Amino acid sequence: MRDVAMLARVSVGTVSNVLNSPDRVSDATRQRVEEAIAKLGWVPNESARQLRAGRSRSIGMVVMDLSNPFFADVIRGAERLLYDEQYSVQVGNSDSDLSRELTLLERFEQQRIGGVLFAPIEDRAERVLKLRRRGIPVVIVDRAGTGTDYCSVGVDDLVGGRLAAEHLLDQGHHRLAFVGGPSTLAQVRDRRRGAELAVDQAGEGTSLLVVSTPTTSLEAGVSSAGEIAALPEAERPTAVFAANDLIAIGLLQGFTTAGLRVPDDMAIIGYDDIAFAAAAAVPLSSIRQPREDIGRKSAELLLAEMEAADAALPHVHETIRFVPQLVARRSTHRRKPRKG
Repeated sequence: MRDVAMLARVSVGTVSNVLNSPDRVSDATRQRVEEAIAKLGWVPNESARQLRAGRSRSIGMVVMDLSNPFFADVIRGAERLLYDEQYSVQVGNSDSDLSRELTLLERFEQQRIGGVLFAPIEDRAERVLKLRRRGIPVVIVDRAGTGTDYCSVGVDDLVGGRLAAEHLLDQGHHRLAFVGGPSTLAQVRDRRRGAELAVDQAGEGTSLLVVSTPTTSLEAGVSSAGEIAALPEAERPTAVFAANDLIAIGLLQGFTTAGLRVPDDMAIIGYDDIAFAAAAAVPLSSIRQPREDIGRKSAELLLAEMEAADAALPHVHETIRFVPQLVARRSTHRRKPRKG
């Protein structure tokens, strides 16, 4: 910076203003400094600037499964807003592994990251509070909390599960199945519970078979389809609610391989409404989550908490819960009667 100042015949403070507060510098002076920077090939040391400022311009983000397009869209929503605010985003994939998740959070803590957007595998309230005690703001993503110790953004999955089951019941189905897991995921539990409530309200003559899976992957859907297809026809569900769209796509593949037609023999509805749902061989009905909105709102809450901390102002934590929407496509069209 001193070399730039000398070449441009200005003070070091003026060079700093050109970089950080250009409106304080005349056009002629700014042009002279920028020409000196270009001639010397100088690149500011962002790490040193952040060290002096006491806070990093990087945000850490931990998600459960980067192979799931849902999280890619959530990240996109957060990154777009943070980019506009001149923050960079470091993404860590816990891969649904608690040990890996803990390691990622510890690394962000060691780096004195500016803040963390965190989609936890299980309830990690203690870990969140530890980060906050170290001065690192945290917002929980993809799970609307009930406490007041941190901000959170999610979707009302109980409502979503109920919407999915009610849609299948409205299409004339009485034997339903819910496919998804693991049960440690609050989102899966809430979606299943919503479906159970809809089936219970429908009354006698309706049933819900629960098929638990170790993951929420496409492979889990394929495997579950084989399990369901092997049931005697009189006992087999005629409609399946999948905990997410990856499972739903796997179910579609598995049922097709087993010789079951979708939706004539088996209706399928997923959750998330990722792009692949509409593009499937049989376009899949799904419960839509506002994926990018979840990421963007999470980033907004994190920046607000960071700004309050920098200004030594009190911060009131918020819980944002979006309402999901039903998107009906061909995979749940009303069943066609079999020809005798």
